[in-house]
Amino acid sequence: MSAVIAPVNISVVTDKAKISAANSKDRPFPLEWTRNIGIAAHIDAGKTTTTERILFYSGAVHKMGEVHEGTTVTDWMEQERERGITITAAAISCAWNASWGPWKGIKQRVNIIDTPGHVDFTAEVERSLRVLDGAVAVFDAVAGVQPQSETVWRQANKYRVPRIAFINKMDRVGANFHRAIDDIRVKLKGNAHALFLPIGNEENFSGLIDLVQMIAYVFDDTTDPLGMNPVTSEIPANLLAEAKSYREKLVEAICDFDDVIADKYLNGQEITVEELTLGVRKATISLKFCGVVPGSAFKKKGVQRLLDCVVNFLPSPIDVPPMKGQDSDGQPVDAVVDDKALLAGLAFKLWTDPFVGKLVFYRVYTGMVKQGMSLYNPRTRRSERCSRLVLMRAIDREEIDRAYSGDICALVGVKDVITGDTLCDEDYDIRLEPPSFPEPVIAMSIEPNSKADQEKLGNSLQRLVAEDPTLRVKSDPDTGQTILHGMGELHLDIIRDRMRREFKVEATFGEPQIAYRETVKKSADGEGKFIRQSGGKGQYGHVCIKLEPNEKGKGVEVINETVGGSIPKEFIKPATEGILEGTNNGVVAGFPVVDVIIRITDGSFHEVDSSELAFKMAGIFAFKDAMKIANPILLEPIMGVEVTTPEDYQGDLIGDINRRRGSILGLENKDGACIIDSRVPLATLFGYITDIRSLSKGRASASVTPSHFEQVPNALLAKIVETNAKGPARS
Repeated sequence: MSAVIAPVNISVVTDKAKISAANSKDRPFPLEWTRNIGIAAHIDAGKTTTTERILFYSGAVHKMGEVHEGTTVTDWMEQERERGITITAAAISCAWNASWGPWKGIKQRVNIIDTPGHVDFTAEVERSLRVLDGAVAVFDAVAGVQPQSETVWRQANKYRVPRIAFINKMDRVGANFHRAIDDIRVKLKGNAHALFLPIGNEENFSGLIDLVQMIAYVFDDTTDPLGMNPVTSEIPANLLAEAKSYREKLVEAICDFDDVIADKYLNGQEITVEELTLGVRKATISLKFCGVVPGSAFKKKGVQRLLDCVVNFLPSPIDVPPMKGQDSDGQPVDAVVDDKALLAGLAFKLWTDPFVGKLVFYRVYTGMVKQGMSLYNPRTRRSERCSRLVLMRAIDREEIDRAYSGDICALVGVKDVITGDTLCDEDYDIRLEPPSFPEPVIAMSIEPNSKADQEKLGNSLQRLVAEDPTLRVKSDPDTGQTILHGMGELHLDIIRDRMRREFKVEATFGEPQIAYRETVKKSADGEGKFIRQSGGKGQYGHVCIKLEPNEKGKGVEVINETVGGSIPKEFIKPATEGILEGTNNGVVAGFPVVDVIIRITDGSFHEVDSSELAFKMAGIFAFKDAMKIANPILLEPIMGVEVTTPEDYQGDLIGDINRRRGSILGLENKDGACIIDSRVPLATLFGYITDIRSLSKGRASASVTPSHFEQVPNALLAKIVETNAKGPARS
């Protein structure tokens, strides 16, 4: 690793901040001075470069790394440095002393997670946002809101993460700060308002106007090439009227969140810098306001002001609502931030380190975790000892003896853990809400080249699946093949590369296959009986069901509607398990069944011969019986495809989308480029990026994101069924 991580230096507590009773007297910095943030955006918006500049300006590294040189701290994997993309979320810490605001002069601890932008690695963003208190959403000043930007924004909304927006690449030709803000308002429905205005644009971008303090920061590339000391000055006369206008718009927006500011504004009184700062903070934490900062991370302009905004406007762990959980009876429980309370935290990521073994990334929500402590897992109902405790700094580690409420650390020695597990004190009856992950949409087969590789293959897949919740591994019962299911071609390509490099597995990989789904179009009744008489005790199970279509995206629901004890209570659970097992393989082509409601309506039992096994088998038979007559259909994944191309190639690329069974939803012209919004079946998209580059002579680009499932056209159904009968890559 090229850069050296400096220790985080946190100032001692002073009278400048009110410190809550939730803090332990032993902790090196109070909760109020902690920020847990994520850097998230569309691919190539500049997340990793922004993170690298943050680390440099905060003193955490002594040399700026560059993505194109493969020298960044947070992109430490070989594949990341070779490809210039972020694959796995990396955690790292730094400290920042804001240049203004209520915390001026007090160093804040900033824990950062740099997340991937590519849709294939969206699980990394999902689980990171689950445990973060705030986020910086990075946007390209030219492209504005892009497809993955929308995905990230939705994820932040789902987990109620306050955020600020950084409009990056203001130095690029075609950069437009105000258009980017309008994009956030229109496409993301975000209440976005400028906190700073850019001075100049494109190659003339030279500084920022601070609308809170009403001062200017000017950069001089010749005397200060690293952007360490921007010159603070009065706002240029030609921009003063614009600055006053936008400050008034900012104040008007904050009036909705702060009564003091609203009263002063209505009475024509002056609003102080501190009042407006706290007003913006309150508005941001409410999730109904998003402040916007322009800058250019690559050109080293505006990142310090972004850090000021992180400290001043994003919440500390005690500023956000308590983490929600449930007790063993399913009743809601809150994990209130307090160092002195019982311990509860969430294992949000697993990683295998070649030197220390399994690392469990852990967010402490309440209490404190200590080295050597016993941690209880409500899922397994077992306790395990945490042998070591480390702070992660990308690939580097720092040994610590304890971590407090609000901290993000890594546990060593905890074995039986999966992503989303709660680890807590045995006396604390709580299970925290885990992150949720999208279903895989693509699959490929894998076969080891030798018997020696067979064992290594099993070990490597076990570790990779533990690390990545969107990677699924199943064995095909018909062919004996091992099938990998993932989020896209790039996802599976990275897995294949990691198996070869990290685990030394030599294997043959099949062509990627589509993870189809099945559902039904009408209601149907089904009956299943499992009766075996072979002398002595036999087997008897009898289940009747009603199968109905469910709403899109609702999944599979099983409802017990039996009356009068037709099926004893102890056999309802195995019957339900059998029904759910039946949904794993539909009747059209053997793919999982989705979006159905199964009602258990009736059945019968035998006083002696009935058993759990018999009712489980009866449940499977009943589901298959109903499925066959419920007008079953095959569904294929449809992808949202946004193509950006020079207008010269617009016709060829639209024609190509039509040939792929795609549909055009909209066309937009932006600064001479045409943006084509379309929906295209995943089955036709293999090699698509290469094809459009060929059609446009390398000038077009595309973004592909999962959209929804649609019925497979009848003309293709027979071919798909026949192909998968020979050797399917079934889910």
